[in-house]
Amino acid sequence: MAKKTLRTLLGASLMAVASLSQAAEPSVVAITQIVEHPALDAVHQGIKDELAERGYKDGDNLKLMHESAQGNSAIAAQIARKFVGEGPDVIVAIATPSAQTVAAAARNIPVVFAAVTDPVGAKLVKSAEAPGANITGVSDMVPIEQHLDMVQRIMPDAKRIGTVYNPGEANAVALVDLLEERANARGLTLVKGAATKTSEVLGAARSLVDKADAIYLTTDNTVISAAEAVISVGERANIPVFAADTATVARGAVAAMGFDYYDHGRQAGVMVARILEGEKPANMPVETMEKVNLFVNPEAGERMGVTLSEDVIADAQKVVKSDK
Repeated sequence: MAKKTLRTLLGASLMAVASLSQAAEPSVVAITQIVEHPALDAVHQGIKDELAERGYKDGDNLKLMHESAQGNSAIAAQIARKFVGEGPDVIVAIATPSAQTVAAAARNIPVVFAAVTDPVGAKLVKSAEAPGANITGVSDMVPIEQHLDMVQRIMPDAKRIGTVYNPGEANAVALVDLLEERANARGLTLVKGAATKTSEVLGAARSLVDKADAIYLTTDNTVISAAEAVISVGERANIPVFAADTATVARGAVAAMGFDYYDHGRQAGVMVARILEGEKPANMPVETMEKVNLFVNPEAGERMGVTLSEDVIADAQKVVKSDK
C-alpha cells in the first residue's frame, strides 16, 4: 500500500512538473514580410510593440520569428513553408503576396494578415464579416476618393493622372482598377506604367513623362520600395508625385493622405494577442483603419513645379521638410 501511495505521489509530482514545464513554454509568433520598406517595417514594429504592451515579451514568454522575402514571391513561399514546419501559435503575414503564400501553406495554424488591401479579392477570406477559416487580419484599403480630392485640390487643372503599379500583385491591381473607375467618374484619365519588379520602376515612371500631369502612387509594395525612382522622374520632368503612403512624403512626395502604418501594426497585434488568448480567426471579422492624415512636403512641391497653398499646409497633420 505504501509503495502504491509512493508511486501515486511520484506520478502526481511528475505530472505537476510536466504541467509547469508546459505552462512555461513561450508562445511562438512567426512574422513574414514581403519586402522591407518604411510602411511595412512600421507594421512589423507596431505588432511587436502591441504584443509587448500586452505582456508578451520576446525572449521571455514569447518567441518571435521574422523573415523578409526581399520582394521575391518564391522566397515568400519558402518562408511560409518553413514557418508552417515550425508549428508556431500564430503566423503573421505582412502584405498581400506573403499572406497568399501563407494561406496556401498553413491550413491548421491561425494566420493574421496586415497591409492587405483586398483580402476577399485575394481569396484570403470568404467575407470581411465572416472570414470562415483560419485567417483574419487588418486591411489597408485606401480611401481613393479622398486621395483624388487631395490631388485635385492641389492641382485643380490636372486632367491626366499617372500611376506605376505591379500587374502581378493582387493588391496593386485591385487598387488601380478602383482608381481608374473613380478617376473616370471625375472626368480624369488614368495613365498606367507597369513594373513587375523594383528595377523596372524607374522605366515605368519615365514612360509617364509628357503623358501625365501628376503621378499618384498606391500602396503597391513593389513601387513603394523604389519610390525614390518615381520621385526623381517627377523632379526632372516637373510632374508632382502624390502617394497613399504617408511615409513616402519624407522620401520626397509632394503630399499623401493615409493612416499611420505603425498604428496599423498595433491593431494587427491586438488580433494576434486575442488569438494567443484563445479566440478563433474564423470568428474575428476583418478590420480596417478609419482615421487618415494629410502629410505635405512644400519643398518637394517646389522641386516638382507646384506651390502648396497656405490652406493646404494648414490642414496638414504633418509638414515634412526635405531640402536637397
